[in-house]
Amino acid sequence: MGFKSSSSPSTEAYSVEGFCKAHGISRALFYLIQRDRTGPAVMRVRGRTLISREAAAAWRARMETAQEAA
Repeated sequence: MGFKSSSSPSTEAYSVEGFCKAHGISRALFYLIQRDRTGPAVMRVRGRTLISREAAAAWRARMETAQEAA
């Protein structure tokens, strides 16, 4: 029971590390985009930062849209 933090196909929520690995970004970039408020929505669960599968998909869609507009 609980959230998985790996990047397996059945992942419901990524850890920061899992999200970064799955999306090919560094932890430093993750924290930079979070600071700039352009990163994915996160949830805090008992002191852990998690990114839901849906939040990751929404972030990817925003990044694709931003790239197309540029």
